[in-house]
Amino acid sequence: MTVLYLDASAVVKYYVLEPGSTWMRAMLNASDELTGAFLNTAIIADVSVAEVAAAFAVLHRHGILRRRTLDAVFDHFMDDVLRRYYLAGTTRDHFFDAARLTRQHPLKAYDAVQLAVALHQQRALRTVRQPLTFVSGDQKQLTAASAEGLPVENPFDHVSPQDVPGTRA
Repeated sequence: MTVLYLDASAVVKYYVLEPGSTWMRAMLNASDELTGAFLNTAIIADVSVAEVAAAFAVLHRHGILRRRTLDAVFDHFMDDVLRRYYLAGTTRDHFFDAARLTRQHPLKAYDAVQLAVALHQQRALRTVRQPLTFVSGDQKQLTAASAEGLPVENPFDHVSPQDVPGTRA
C-alpha cells in the first residue's frame, strides 16, 4: 500500500482530463483483484475542498468545463471527499508551520498550508513506518516538499496520449 498526499492540483487531474490525468486515475483506482479494496490511500487537506471547487469553477469560467460537467465533477468530488479520501484537518499549528515554510521556500499561502499538512501527516505515518508521497503538479511546491524530506511525484512526469481529448494510445 502507498500513502499519497494529494494537493489540489493533483486532485483536479483525477476529475478533469489534463496532462497526467491517466496516471492520477491509475494511482487512485488501483485495487486488489480479489477484494476490490483500493491499494493506495489518498490524503487531502480539508482546505483542498475549497481549492478544488475553485479550480473547477475557474475551468468553467474559461470555457473548459460546461455547466453540466462542472456540476458532475463537483458532485463526484464531494462524494469522494465523504467516502474515498482521508480528509486531514488543518490546525493553527499548520498555519504557523506554513508561515515558516514561506520564509524558506517561494510558496504561495495555500501551497505552504498544503505542504505543512503533508509534513504533519508524514511525521504521524513515520511512527508506524509508513512512507508518504507528496503529489502535486506545481514544481515550486514539489521542490519545497523534496527539500523538506518528502518523496514527491509530479503527474506531469507521467503524461500519456490518453490525457489529450480525441487522441488514442
